[in-house]
Amino acid sequence: MLKLRKILLLDTTYIILLLIVFVITLLRLNIKRTSIYNNKTKSVNGNITEIIKTNEYIKIKIKSNKSNEYILGYYYLTNNKTYYNLKLNDYIKIYGIFNKPKNSTTKNTFDYKKNLENNNIYYIVQINKIKILKQNNNLFYHIKQFIINRLNNNKYLYCFILGNKDLISQDMKKIYQNIGISHLFAISGMHISLLSSLIQKLLKKLKIEENKRYFITIIILSLYGLITGFSASVLRGILFYIVFSINRIFYFYIKNYNLFIIVLCISILYNPKFLLMISFYYSFIISISLIIMSEYLSKGNYIIKLLKTSFISFIISLPISIYNFYQINILSILFNLICVPIVSIIIFPLSLICTIFSFLIPLYNILTNLLELIATLFNKLSIFTFIIYKPNIFIIIIYYILIIILFIGINRKQNKLYIPIIILIIINILYKNNNSYIEVLDVGQGDSILLHSNSCNILIDTGGKKNYNKTNNYNITNNITIPYLKSQGINKINYLLLSHGDYDHLGEAINLINNFKIKKIYINMGNINYLEKKIIKNHNNVKTFKQNDQIICDNFTIVQINKEFNEENDSSSIYYIQFNKIKMLFMGDASIKSEEYIIKKYNLPKIDILKVGHHGSDTSTSISLIKTIKPKICLISVGKDNKYGHPKKEVLNKIKKYCKIYRTDLDGTIEIKLNDN
Repeated sequence: MLKLRKILLLDTTYIILLLIVFVITLLRLNIKRTSIYNNKTKSVNGNITEIIKTNEYIKIKIKSNKSNEYILGYYYLTNNKTYYNLKLNDYIKIYGIFNKPKNSTTKNTFDYKKNLENNNIYYIVQINKIKILKQNNNLFYHIKQFIINRLNNNKYLYCFILGNKDLISQDMKKIYQNIGISHLFAISGMHISLLSSLIQKLLKKLKIEENKRYFITIIILSLYGLITGFSASVLRGILFYIVFSINRIFYFYIKNYNLFIIVLCISILYNPKFLLMISFYYSFIISISLIIMSEYLSKGNYIIKLLKTSFISFIISLPISIYNFYQINILSILFNLICVPIVSIIIFPLSLICTIFSFLIPLYNILTNLLELIATLFNKLSIFTFIIYKPNIFIIIIYYILIIILFIGINRKQNKLYIPIIILIIINILYKNNNSYIEVLDVGQGDSILLHSNSCNILIDTGGKKNYNKTNNYNITNNITIPYLKSQGINKINYLLLSHGDYDHLGEAINLINNFKIKKIYINMGNINYLEKKIIKNHNNVKTFKQNDQIICDNFTIVQINKEFNEENDSSSIYYIQFNKIKMLFMGDASIKSEEYIIKKYNLPKIDILKVGHHGSDTSTSISLIKTIKPKICLISVGKDNKYGHPKKEVLNKIKKYCKIYRTDLDGTIEIKLNDN
């Protein structure tokens, strides 16, 4: 026993353990895993592990009976469909259409497919029929189902009791993320610590001896972990309590940061894919920092301690936030100072109470609505939000080296608080994208093209899908355009050029106006439809881009060369663009009629880059236009497997003799870097 204690007191023991576990974990991550199902699969049997019911659909996660993978299914509720009385762990058979989630085709945007695969989900099923083969007879799942029923679909009870944020709207999640308090809505070490304290106090009042109190608390926390599904933050909190308790009961005297290494090792052995999750890094890096700085954090009154904790959490999580979300809000320290007590002292404990006493839920709703109101007001202080170009991984490593110096300085009572401020200035100065480029964003069946040069940003069209998937609140602006712009360090659009009034070209304009800075908007000539009227109503600087009008933005010169016709596509703006010596022609959805007009009207030069008209439709791109401009590069923005059959074979055959073709349906987002030549 003495030898064991000596080994456990050595820091080297934990460093060796960590290295061994990391090597094992990396080897496990390199094992290629594939699904046993495919797009031709029609049905699957399995047990329900998660279920969420809304007025529009039932979301079901089932564990396959044939493999260790999960299937995510959506059953849409209509007047002629059955509202199945499904319960957790019911053994069911689902029939439907199996779809593989799509990878992100635009860099620095959320990869839904990768996210699902990290959770061992490879297929999403649009369910047509459900057959209940066997109802749940597992006591544990009966208890969990009972708790779910008690929550009565309350979005914040689901969040704080089960760790499930699906019922909170995407807009609200985005607000919490913007102001830097989204970590409060994942069950974390803070929540586990509060829960364990409550259990300990209750057991102490019942005069149960100390060792038994630890043992009972561990059992309750473990059951709670099973109910919530052992996310990275929940597992960390529970494991740390367990190893802390064992260390105290058996007097091992292991240092807290070494206990944390044990927890880290167990966590990634339990699920190696934690290393691929952002939440894991937030949880573990912040926690180890607070443990290392515990002596510094322990001094002062409650407010001072909270301020110190908020500050340490902010500076340690800063690179993770910038690397993944490309922005910081410097007031998030203050926002946490206000919101942490609201959540930890009021809302989380009340969540536990409301699960037992449901008559208190109306009061609970008032408090959570108040929290949403406070967060929304904070979010309006956008002046304190800074968008930063996605940093190089080496800058992040340097940052953490300097943070270690900062922590050493604080522990030795030396003032080194200027270090993170200097680092922020360095990041802002060094990490702006000074390249000039064109980015044809993959927005499916539509157009959205970014022109960037130094401080100039021009977006031509926004894309727009009439029928997006409501179950994951997907839209082009929130999922592609804005994350991409932010990752490039872009905080405003100088000009938004809308080629014409079709939905697939300006359908996301209102969403973009509401969520991003846009200086000036240009619409095409011709009749103003209801979509364009909405844009004019929502923005105070909308102009018509008339024939021969010109805008100059840094090295880009853009001239609109089409005239007004009776038809919308015929009147689509055609942009003749020059970047130094490079000549470009962007055709919008202009037709052959428009092409004939500009050939007669203008002495068109040879074109380096052609944005092919109307997604490669045979109503555009005449042979006379191609022979006149002889393009070197042809860009086609088009949706994969679109119902229109774009691009047409005859168009592709026509242009492939002259230019290199790039298509968003095959190549994803297309980036062209520009220089003087």
